[in-house]
Amino acid sequence: MDPILIDTAEVAGMLSMSTSWVYREASKLGLKGYKLGRGRNAKILYKKTDVLRWLEQQRIH
Repeated sequence: MDPILIDTAEVAGMLSMSTSWVYREASKLGLKGYKLGRGRNAKILYKKTDVLRWLEQQRIH
């Protein structure tokens, strides 16, 4: 079963970018995160379908 939500490291791996790039650019890309927890240890997760949709939009035709 495929996960619905993926963490920042997985997003970075899918896009071949760094995690800091994902944190900085996610909102500009339209990727809305889900913050689980509080403070410095909070984990941000993203919908895998949103990441795949954005990636598909970047395809050069």
